[in-house]
Amino acid sequence: MRLRSFVFVLLFSAAAVCRLSAQENYEIQVYGSETMDKGKTMVELHSNFTISGTKKVENGMVPTNHALHETLEITHGITDWFETGFYVFTSYNPIQGGYGWVGSHIRPRVAAPKDWKLPVGLSLSAEVGYQRAKYSEDTWSLELRPIIDKTIGKSYFAFNPTLDRSFHGPGIASGMVFSPNFKYGYEFSKKVNAGIEYYGSVGALTSFDPIRDQQQQVMAAIDLDLDPKWEFNAGIGIGMTSSTDHLILKFIVGRRFEFGKKKTAADLKPVGKP
Repeated sequence: MRLRSFVFVLLFSAAAVCRLSAQENYEIQVYGSETMDKGKTMVELHSNFTISGTKKVENGMVPTNHALHETLEITHGITDWFETGFYVFTSYNPIQGGYGWVGSHIRPRVAAPKDWKLPVGLSLSAEVGYQRAKYSEDTWSLELRPIIDKTIGKSYFAFNPTLDRSFHGPGIASGMVFSPNFKYGYEFSKKVNAGIEYYGSVGALTSFDPIRDQQQQVMAAIDLDLDPKWEFNAGIGIGMTSSTDHLILKFIVGRRFEFGKKKTAADLKPVGKP
């Protein structure tokens, strides 16, 4: 991979954030730095259930209490350092709103290649998309997510100092919003890694919101490595401020695919040759 290609995509994504808030409680995940292998596809289902959340319609949006959010995520590896993901968000609320399509996002991501031999894993994603006004006041938004991670012994650390910006809705007035995410996991065995995840949205970069208005959530989480083709993550999160849903349960199940027939030695022989 050429350095200038990586830098071009990085700068393009950074410029886009100045024109384009994160989709809340549909995609609860702290990203690792690795991208999907070239030619392979990951299909994931994110299932998030709000055990205790808002109970009234606020600013025209349906409440979150007992809402089930299902998100389909499809990610394809385009090169060894570049992938693209696509999301479809849905929501079911038995009290208000019933079942509905929430919106869709697209997420290109670039990663620093391993042959750079950086001391940490490093990548950058830019998630752009639309969500309906009954689910989010900010209908068009962009999330710019730098991703830094590191494994030290049996401990894994990941930090996503995310930047959000709305370009249609009341969030425009906030400008660029800082939404840091953090993950710590400990490898208890080759198949089990458990620890904590943190999700926050603290307000504009130039002036943080009062604590009561910030989004602050801490989640106990577990990752299971049961098969190379599968991934599983689950967690239960507690809201730490009055503006955060109080209790959320999440599950992520993913399956890797490699489409197309693999060539065998026989396939590589010239036509007419024994």
